[in-house]
Amino acid sequence: MDGKSRKDIYPGLEVDIILKKDQRSGKLTRGIVASLLTSAAFHSRGIKVRLEDGQIGRVAAVMNDN
Repeated sequence: MDGKSRKDIYPGLEVDIILKKDQRSGKLTRGIVASLLTSAAFHSRGIKVRLEDGQIGRVAAVMNDN
């Protein structure tokens, strides 16, 4: 999954995100979703989330999907 649909993202899910400071380089940060910040059902650049460690970014990829 690419993380563009809100229905695919939920707390506890392991994801790769792109932080604002890393948008140009495309560097990914892996973590566990704590909360969803995007209220729209779909976002072309990825759903914005807060990770359990407090970092905020847009979901680039979903690691596990159980």
